[in-house]
Amino acid sequence: MKALAERRARITRVREVQHLHAIGEAAMAEGKVVQLEGNAARLAALRMSLTLTPGLTTGAGLGNAGEMGLRLDTVRHGLSDAIGAAKAIAVTRANERRDADIRRESAERLENRAVAELQRLIEERMAANIRRRTRKEAPDG
Repeated sequence: MKALAERRARITRVREVQHLHAIGEAAMAEGKVVQLEGNAARLAALRMSLTLTPGLTTGAGLGNAGEMGLRLDTVRHGLSDAIGAAKAIAVTRANERRDADIRRESAERLENRAVAELQRLIEERMAANIRRRTRKEAPDG
């Protein structure tokens, strides 16, 4: 019975480490989504800032601004696929974290049950080993 309690304690420790690892992976995936969304927002802001100054403008200046805007739009739209993939990964990691938490809690309950059963068994053995005192009968006299 002691071996069972120790094995369940070991499983609980492993499940705790797995849960912490899953938390870290989920946080990294969510951070990646935030980073990509921030990059897309910066690209959009940079694209909007490409305005020509009033006054005389050369054709080369207009062509450069147009090409830069096109490149920024292409990169920003390319990020939308990466953002979608990162969101899908983040959802998967969040589900893995939830599943790891469930397994950790289950292992803790099993460990607590094993420890309680071990304590009950020890108490029963101790109670069985207590010798009952018998009274010595007094001589008639």
